[in-house]
Amino acid sequence: MGAAVTAISRGETPAPEGLRFVHLGFGDDAVDYESAWQEQRRIHAARFADEVPDTCLLLEHLSVYTAGRRTSDDERPLDGTPVVDVDRGGKITWHGPGQLIGYPIQKLPRPVDVVAHVRRLEEALIRACAEFGIEGSRVEGRSGVWVLGDPLEERPALGGLNLDFDPRLADELFDPRLNGPEYAPSNAGQRREDRKLAAIGIRVAKGVTMHGFSLNVNPDNTSFDKIVPCGIRDAGVASLAGELGREITIAEVLPVVEKHLRDVLENAELLPRAV
Repeated sequence: MGAAVTAISRGETPAPEGLRFVHLGFGDDAVDYESAWQEQRRIHAARFADEVPDTCLLLEHLSVYTAGRRTSDDERPLDGTPVVDVDRGGKITWHGPGQLIGYPIQKLPRPVDVVAHVRRLEEALIRACAEFGIEGSRVEGRSGVWVLGDPLEERPALGGLNLDFDPRLADELFDPRLNGPEYAPSNAGQRREDRKLAAIGIRVAKGVTMHGFSLNVNPDNTSFDKIVPCGIRDAGVASLAGELGREITIAEVLPVVEKHLRDVLENAELLPRAV
């Protein structure tokens, strides 16, 4: 997964003003999480000091599980797979090959409107997905970009049970990992359920954003089956390749995502949160 990325250039995308894009590494040059986190902190400090413009780091990560501040113990891998605890919002997720990562480091007016920043990232990714013929959506109360599933009455039964008896609907502690592959997050498309195409988790410190989004282009989504992704037990994950039914690469998606991030983030009317 994530092959055919040799056409992606490394380094900065020239931009005389406005949002600057920096490619940290893709494919064989994928970046380990700690190195990228350190680079985020370095640019964050420089942006706070107005030494650099708003900057978006774009990259692929080596395989890693990361847990936001609200992650519960029962959402982590059952087999003891290491998890990196981070200072962003949200819960646990996976990053790895075939997934486009974006870390926009942007100065916002105070008081900071975090929700508005998340909505802008969602909007840019929804527009990018639309260029590939995929209708990305928002789900109330759940951040990120989603592919909406079929109505409940039209979905296939799970484990031979009518959906009226789906244990996930009544048991808040239901663990899909203990109940067979039919409940695995990576199989949400087969179940015709809502499934997350892009996850968003951010932090704002000193009025400057950190962390950002992950867009599933062509990853091995079974990596999500070890955890409860984003703490959500009644939905799953998706990828552009899976939804399109064809191979697609980071190299194809990267310029489209850059275009829409630039359009949305540069042209948004940044306003402080209403108080």
